[in-house]
Amino acid sequence: MAAPTTEVLLQALRQVRDQDLDRDIVSLNWVHDLAAKDGEIWLTLRVLAAPMERRDLLAQQARERLLHTPGVTTVHLKVDTTVPGMAAVEGKNSVPGVKNVIAVGSGKGGVGKTTVAVNVAIALAELGAVVGLMDADVYGPNVPRMLGVHEMPRVVGENRIEPLRGCGVKVISMGFLNPGDKPVIWRGPMLHSAVQQFLRNVEWGELDYLIIDMPPGTGDVALTLAQSVPMTGGVVVTTPSDVSLEDARKALNMFQQLKIEVLGVVENMSLFVCPHCQTTVDIFSHGGGQAMAEHFGVPFLGALPLEPAIRQGGDAGKPVAAGGPEAPQARPFYALARRLAAEANLRAAASEESVIQVRA
Repeated sequence: MAAPTTEVLLQALRQVRDQDLDRDIVSLNWVHDLAAKDGEIWLTLRVLAAPMERRDLLAQQARERLLHTPGVTTVHLKVDTTVPGMAAVEGKNSVPGVKNVIAVGSGKGGVGKTTVAVNVAIALAELGAVVGLMDADVYGPNVPRMLGVHEMPRVVGENRIEPLRGCGVKVISMGFLNPGDKPVIWRGPMLHSAVQQFLRNVEWGELDYLIIDMPPGTGDVALTLAQSVPMTGGVVVTTPSDVSLEDARKALNMFQQLKIEVLGVVENMSLFVCPHCQTTVDIFSHGGGQAMAEHFGVPFLGALPLEPAIRQGGDAGKPVAAGGPEAPQARPFYALARRLAAEANLRAAASEESVIQVRA
């Protein structure tokens, strides 16, 4: 019997789908090092940001699909969880040790941008990634309160700052350096300098993801990031109300004008379920975030409910994502984190391909 071609093998693997992401493992760029000889198949399955049972299930399904392919007798399958990083970009210096830099922004304040950044960072860490969280909202740094971390960072080496840790995430914030109610009253150049310090003078170590909580609106921080480091992409957080969507479109356009890939849109405060009668109420409307993502041709990462426990957890320094992927209020954030990791992986793969094409 003739040996199966690569396309036949890939077609078999396209039948294996991650149900949470609703995509097959080939389109997710999870199939690597595929080789065949005399009926034996070798491949590496790179499954990112997934619980162990999900990785095992996908590996089992991939093996079974291949073994049912005519001409295949043996499958040697290895599961890899290594997170790929963005390729180097000429004119921009990468943050040493950081594979992916992802900015979480919004067109206006009050839409839950920091809540999303904090809980997604924790979810990615709980799913096995090494994560840092940079609070770039210098004028309104809420990350310390949400993580329940209030110490002063240590200075190590030659004026290097050691990030603090909260809920398994490395974190730095102006709130650590300027605690209390004293405001930060700075012009643009000082803001630029602070962002550069957080990028270059913090001992981040080896990170799979550096999540950056941006200030609301469009301005200096986004410009500094776009000009300074290779960005994997940006995430736009909005509520479904028309007022919020109007400003969110500006944030999305800002990312695109700065050549920062939009990894997706998040619709926060999407639905409220009454705890007494279980009636669903669209307090801020519903579906506007998904419609905006479809209009701009960017991924929709998910809708998050308006849930009192999420607010309570942030106020108390105990984010809901810290309760693990099975906690009811945390599940939407874990689903969001998995989709974000998938989009970041595709973006990193595209950056590597573009480098290969240029070098060729």
